[in-house]
Amino acid sequence: MPKAKDVLGLAQDKKAVMVDLKFMDFLGLWQHFTIPIAELTEAVFEEGLGFDGSSIRGWMPIHASDMLVVPDTDTAIIDPFMKDTTLSLICNVVDPITKEPYSRDPRFIAQKAERYLKQSGIGDVAYFGPEIEFFIFDGVSYDSSVNHAHYHIESHEGQWETGHRSEKHFDGKTTVERPNLGYKPRYKEGYFPVAPVDSLQDIRTEMCRVMEQVGIQVERQHHEVATAGQAEIDIRFDSLTKTADKLMWYKYIIKNVAVRNGKTVTCMPKPLFGDNGSGMHTHQSIWKGSKPLFAGEGYAGLSEMALHYMGGVLKHARALAAICNPTTNSYKRLVPGFEAPVNLAYSSRNRSAAIRIPMYSPSPKAKRMEFRSPDPSCNPYLAFAAMLMAGLDGVENRIDPGEPLDKDIYGLSPEELKDIPKMPGSLEEALDCLKKDHEFLLKGDVFTSDVVEGWIETKVEKELNPVRLRPTPMEFALYFDI
Repeated sequence: MPKAKDVLGLAQDKKAVMVDLKFMDFLGLWQHFTIPIAELTEAVFEEGLGFDGSSIRGWMPIHASDMLVVPDTDTAIIDPFMKDTTLSLICNVVDPITKEPYSRDPRFIAQKAERYLKQSGIGDVAYFGPEIEFFIFDGVSYDSSVNHAHYHIESHEGQWETGHRSEKHFDGKTTVERPNLGYKPRYKEGYFPVAPVDSLQDIRTEMCRVMEQVGIQVERQHHEVATAGQAEIDIRFDSLTKTADKLMWYKYIIKNVAVRNGKTVTCMPKPLFGDNGSGMHTHQSIWKGSKPLFAGEGYAGLSEMALHYMGGVLKHARALAAICNPTTNSYKRLVPGFEAPVNLAYSSRNRSAAIRIPMYSPSPKAKRMEFRSPDPSCNPYLAFAAMLMAGLDGVENRIDPGEPLDKDIYGLSPEELKDIPKMPGSLEEALDCLKKDHEFLLKGDVFTSDVVEGWIETKVEKELNPVRLRPTPMEFALYFDI
């Protein structure tokens, strides 16, 4: 790990004039403030810099608002978007009185999960490889008030562009713009077409090149199943906290590249009705030294440990949903018929199962499980930590994952499906599951009771209730003339 002196040397070599200090809020967005390079001294890496924690969502009340950010020397990189050369550092959050890490800092929770894995003796490192899907739109508008509500998505790829638009020009002439529906991906047919149907190749490539500038190894990029610009860029796996750091850079990059191209990006799981939503299939495995511990002689080439790990994830999946699918919109995606894994089962190759064992390579190093239910609206530090804790609970208690389900789950009869547990159908149900099942998260003080209670309280008060209280346009269509 580089020392403070090395970071200061990097800043000098790159002629940085500013330093951007990034840290994670409770719900999943980066926050930041910036200082001149002269303010960054070796002492800052020990003592930190103060900020007002009461203004951060889900954090300290106003009477206990002072907090510190302490930069992590291992995260130093030049920010690719700042006009003036700016050194970026990801920070941990510390209480200024006790000098202890702040228990609601998501990055600290991720680091504690990695520490718990080592202390358990089960393994040295947990590798995570998320496949993040997102939409690239031309524009979006939305509003919700006392007497009106709307959202409107603009996309030149959208199949909904029908009818004619009239425009009156300054010379008094009226022209009619006819929509061009040629070369648009049909609903649920956006997977892998070449240009001109895939019109977003260049912007995805630009996103990949910027990711490589900040040290993210890109494995592939492509158009996803949904119309209207659904995209996927896959990155190389890494250890838990490092992958969460990279995922935050990933979101930062795709949004900023979109903006400089006159577009907008969303990781909202289900922005379009009637088309596929965006998931975050998460590959994971445990290693000890140079040995992959998920390879063995069991089902699909898995070890007994891997099967037990999957057993833990499946057992706690309904509680995990409150952290891995943490928005009301998440449950617009988690419905049958759109490839979302609602039924809690595991299988090799079968993408309709909540857990899949990829079979691309026979190599023991490639052996892993893929949890397909999470979506990209999650806070990655909390989501990865929670998944690891569920899996470790399975290993420690030798939880049997049951029999594999090597069929198309969506083709099963109601009789065949009735005994297969399902993901929650709403955020409210998921939070209730977390309330009842969170002891596995508290082991090793990785999550604390305060974190779990604070998460549930914030979600109910700031998201669930505001959505629940507001009428929607669809309700007017259904009920206005009742």
